[in-house]
Amino acid sequence: MSDPSKATPEPEPFRVPDGDLDDLASTLAKTMAEVRQHGVILDRIGSEPVSTPQPTAGAAGADKAAAPASVFILALGGEAYAVELAALSDWVNHLFLPVYGREISTTRPWCDRWHEHPEAVARLHALWLAWQQFTDAEAGLSGPSTWHRDHLDQALVHLRAPDGPFAACTTSPTRPNHRVLATPAPELTGATQ
Repeated sequence: MSDPSKATPEPEPFRVPDGDLDDLASTLAKTMAEVRQHGVILDRIGSEPVSTPQPTAGAAGADKAAAPASVFILALGGEAYAVELAALSDWVNHLFLPVYGREISTTRPWCDRWHEHPEAVARLHALWLAWQQFTDAEAGLSGPSTWHRDHLDQALVHLRAPDGPFAACTTSPTRPNHRVLATPAPELTGATQ
């Protein structure tokens, strides 16, 4: 049996100087954002099918039919779409909006129910795919700058435009409104005139 009088004493609490608290809080917030984003990436990797080598050309054709033709969210259906939308939502809510959300106004609209606007989903997903590519270490040091210039800036212009996908939504806390605008009806070919 161990002697309780020889137990290690509790460490003394230490105080962080007030001037260092802001730096510590900022560092913690950045670390938490990175952890969340790593979780999103791990969830996405875990939901992707594991690729196996194709032994013959005939077998390769059969497996191609089972795999999606594209990683773009509009090419997915059913559960694959739901999984991808959940991962996209994590990125939008935990990284994109806190950093790039800016103030909402009639000249820069946004809708909290963005996931119900097909154009917004498509544009945000394309932006997220590019973000994954250009923030990867293989993209090099200028990758994030390229993402901002070539992808983010253009996506924001279209998403937040007064006539963009959120044009019919209002964000006033006293009078919230969400409405997805109707798209043009497809032209019927061969119809009687």
